[in-house]
Amino acid sequence: MPVFLKSTSCLILVIALISLFFTTKTLAQNNKKEIDLDEFVQELFAQQETNINYNDLYEAVFQYYRNPLDLNKCDRPELSSLYILSELQLNSFFNYTSKNGKLLSIYELQAIPNFDRNTIEKILPFVTVRDDGLQTDTRTLWQRIKAEKNNSLILRLERGLEPRKGYRNDETVSASQKYFGNPFKLYGRYRVQHFKDFSIGFTFEKDAGEVIEWKPKTKTYGFDFISFHFQVQNKKRIKNLVIGDYQMQFGQGLVLSSGFAIGKGSETITTIRRNNLGIRPYTSALESGFFRGAALTYEVHKRIDATVYVSNITIDGNLIAPVDSSVSTDDFISSIYASGLHRTSNELKNKSSIIRQDAGYNFTYNSKNNNLQIGTSLSHTNYRTQKDYELLSIKRNPTIYNQFEFTGSHNQLASINYSYNWQNFCFFGESARSTSGGLGNIHGFLASLTTKLDISMLYRNYQRNFHTFYGNAFGEATRNINERGLYIGLKYSPNRRWNLALYYDKFSYPWLSFQADAPTQGYEYLARLTWKPSKTITLYAQYREERKDKNQADNTTPIDFITKTIRQNYLFNIDYNADKIISLKTRAQFTRYQQSNNPTHGMALVQDVNADFGKLKISVRMAVFETDSYDTRLYVYEKDVLYSFSIPAYYGKGVRSYLLLNYQLTKKLDCWFRIAQTTYRNQDQISSGSEQIIGNTDTDIKLQLRIKF
Repeated sequence: MPVFLKSTSCLILVIALISLFFTTKTLAQNNKKEIDLDEFVQELFAQQETNINYNDLYEAVFQYYRNPLDLNKCDRPELSSLYILSELQLNSFFNYTSKNGKLLSIYELQAIPNFDRNTIEKILPFVTVRDDGLQTDTRTLWQRIKAEKNNSLILRLERGLEPRKGYRNDETVSASQKYFGNPFKLYGRYRVQHFKDFSIGFTFEKDAGEVIEWKPKTKTYGFDFISFHFQVQNKKRIKNLVIGDYQMQFGQGLVLSSGFAIGKGSETITTIRRNNLGIRPYTSALESGFFRGAALTYEVHKRIDATVYVSNITIDGNLIAPVDSSVSTDDFISSIYASGLHRTSNELKNKSSIIRQDAGYNFTYNSKNNNLQIGTSLSHTNYRTQKDYELLSIKRNPTIYNQFEFTGSHNQLASINYSYNWQNFCFFGESARSTSGGLGNIHGFLASLTTKLDISMLYRNYQRNFHTFYGNAFGEATRNINERGLYIGLKYSPNRRWNLALYYDKFSYPWLSFQADAPTQGYEYLARLTWKPSKTITLYAQYREERKDKNQADNTTPIDFITKTIRQNYLFNIDYNADKIISLKTRAQFTRYQQSNNPTHGMALVQDVNADFGKLKISVRMAVFETDSYDTRLYVYEKDVLYSFSIPAYYGKGVRSYLLLNYQLTKKLDCWFRIAQTTYRNQDQISSGSEQIIGNTDTDIKLQLRIKF
């Protein structure tokens, strides 16, 4: 073993021994058991990749944690969107409440058939039984807003300590690489809300390198990004009204998907289905993937809801003037940018250059017993210029594989979705058609065969000319286009100590795709075995293998040849809650990637120590990693400040560590401090372009305050 690995392993061992020493201490603690939200998120996101919007997912989960579902008000889609209850347990819950009426206390969950202790412990942090839900609140909206206790302001400051190339003033920095702003990233967020009643909030952000300025012509009002929403719910027949920024999710996400979708992971059953969540306020700082305007859900009949929406928003894109002006004088869009970064002259040139207009509707029918749900959706999108409001067309640089991608000035999608519950089975699906004539289909079922065995199956077929701008249905690729596949999942829990989760996914790409100059196919499977010998110890081992066809990486002939690639991932994890104060997490990850006869390898050893002293919470990590190539990079979840999500790629050879402090100064003021550093071996510079760092260390700090009103 290299000396470096020996020394780092010793350091990890020392940290673990020190933490075990502290477990012998006894301090007064609150007996109330709170969920480790980070552990819950890791369970859902065990398969960590780059094509998932983790920030949006984490925020959605955290919103449920901060604003638990009222079990006397929530419906089946809302309860199933927690990804905790099986179909058998969902049926048991609604059968119980149908027979016995509303729950009188959260403790009544123990009386529901098929609700075991593990299930109740998992779901308790996300649900509640509110007394105010049993009475009509006669106060005005303004009075309820003023009296609401769920009311807070978040302020965050972060920056990288090492200077990036874009901030330097010397001859090595070109005009196009120079950042106009300072290296500080600023973030603020305010929200006041009450479950199924109202929500008001705004978010503002300045990325590192951006300038704070006031330019109404470019719709810049101080901070580079500002978001706002106002929502009211359940006002007679108005079930939901959002003005400002919002997202929507209907059916299986072929047409409209809010981003709260998990996909393939260690939860092999519940996460493959999307739920009808309807309109949701947009509160993230991500500067793409949302609507700006108004959306309304109206009860046209006791069992029929109608949702209509309109949106008008400026987006970033590259506008190209035609070369031959005698043929056409119309500009066209060559590409659309979703990063939201406006630091350099090139990024600013493309800022808010395009207007995107959206409009559409959804009608949803719910049967009397709520076992059948049928919906239909229509979505229309077009692009216009900022100056004269003329229609714009998207025209791509032609390549062999992208000739069926979307081109034109507008796109329209129509779909039909369904969900049907029969005994312990749930059948669901959606079929959609885009303006091009391309079809998208996704159909599947979830089933609880016994109290110990659950199964899922899903088939999807997205044609090569199927175009959806806001879809995020289940799939292998990042977008729902040019893909066919069959997924089978299994979960077996013989008792509360053991759990086995499996899935197998077979997929194919009927047309050419990126890095594959021919139709290709592949498969992926995962197996995860979890053992909980006691309340304080959890161990699991996970193996995942993926096989895909890709162009030969080192091919030198005029025609690219397709070869098979194999990616194997091994994960071993031990969680130990030493006492009410200290908890430990030890993880080992290994990966192997092979194309032809050239295998590469990667590994990461991670030790976490978490301490909870009541008002003060401390999280420390020390990790060592070593990878042979970018193909063997490893994604490892990290704890972060509230409303922030961190899952960096461990690539190269080095050490990664962080310290996270959370201290409650008063009942109305919390603060967080986080410092994270990566140190690379045998490397004298990090990254490239404007983000280049001279040296072998990359350090980031964050400071955050939460003020409760």
